Amino acid sequence: MCNQIGVGCLRTQTYHHRCWKERTVIAELLPTIDPETAARFGTTPDESRVNRAATALEGNGISVLRAANAAEAKRVVLGLIAEGSEVNHGASTSLDVAGITEEIDHSGRYEAIRPRTWSMDRQTQADEIRRLNSGPDVMLGSVHAVTETGSLMAASMGGSQLGPYVSGAGRVILVAGTQKIVSDLEEGLRRINDYAFPLEDARAQAAYGIHSAVNKILIINREITPGRITVVFVDEVLGF
Repeated sequence: MCNQIGVGCLRTQTYHHRCWKERTVIAELLPTIDPETAARFGTTPDESRVNRAATALEGNGISVLRAANAAEAKRVVLGLIAEGSEVNHGASTSLDVAGITEEIDHSGRYEAIRPRTWSMDRQTQADEIRRLNSGPDVMLGSVHAVTETGSLMAASMGGSQLGPYVSGAGRVILVAGTQKIVSDLEEGLRRINDYAFPLEDARAQAAYGIHSAVNKILIINREITPGRITVVFVDEVLGF
């Protein structure tokens, strides 16, 4: 289990199916992250911090489940989704590493939106793509920070996953390694800008040949619809 992010752990998370050339892009970037920052934001916390965050989330109308590792997180998440459900997800290292993306998109058990929209023409079917992405039965994803006061923080370059998180999706299931727990919103912003963004930028360059950007940041302080949002905390470093 990776309890602190590092070159080997990040390679395993992101590019175990990709070529070595792509992996070295990540390895070359990692030394630019200050070691103190990496230790603060890339290490799993003690149980008391996890419990504080979980209790605060529950108090804010957000359900919390626990998983010991990525494999267990996959079982938990899939157990929450009925076969035949319309399911969408954004690009997420956490979902990829856990094997959730593969199961949703290719098992045939679900009505997967992402493969469908990727096969559509971006010029002539843009409106249909937008509508399909905006209101699925179930939206899967992750966040970049979870505060001990019970807020969720997600950053995005384009923002297509944020609308479903807020209100578009019938249900939202977010998978988050416990290393993403921070004290408050201010520290959450530091985690996004100083830690998660450099790693995501390297991933985007390796995967797509483009830079990422922190263009939009969503903060969810409370959910008013009971049972709509579930956070699955994973007790190991998972994602950025």
